Amino acid sequence: MLESERLFFRKLTKEDFPALCKILQDDDVMYAYEGKFNDKEVTEWLDRQLWRYENESGHGLYAVILKENGELIGQCGLTLQDCKEKRVLEIGYLFQKKYWHKGYAAEAAGAWKKYAFEVLKEKEVYSIIRDTNIPSQRVAERNGMVRTDTFVKHYRGVDMPHYLYMAKNDK
Repeated sequence: MLESERLFFRKLTKEDFPALCKILQDDDVMYAYEGKFNDKEVTEWLDRQLWRYENESGHGLYAVILKENGELIGQCGLTLQDCKEKRVLEIGYLFQKKYWHKGYAAEAAGAWKKYAFEVLKEKEVYSIIRDTNIPSQRVAERNGMVRTDTFVKHYRGVDMPHYLYMAKNDK
């Protein structure tokens, strides 16, 4: 099981739906996605992670569990993402708002970067972050990533500029 100092990670399950709603149905958390998700969209999000575990070599967003109390406080993990005509391995993260600015996202992203480099032997990992999402950009930078490109994603009827962050495995 992957873990860090204050967190551990496990695959999401259908039983995590209420905890995911605390994240995905919060307008503040989901502003980079043009607003919160409805129940159907949360179900689709969860189903996509479950599909990824089975069909993308175990990749997907995992539940981030706070060791001190066992609470699911966020999601973090590796996903395969299409970006500028290629597929990249992305470190993605989303946390309940009450756990923002406490270092959990950087800790979780760092654990997944280490896993990607040391266990999976990946040469590079990426984070795809909306241009307006300054806190997530700071997490990527704290995780040793540098901005390498800018591109536009079309989502929910909106053209959204995004930054591509990347870290290389020096080993």
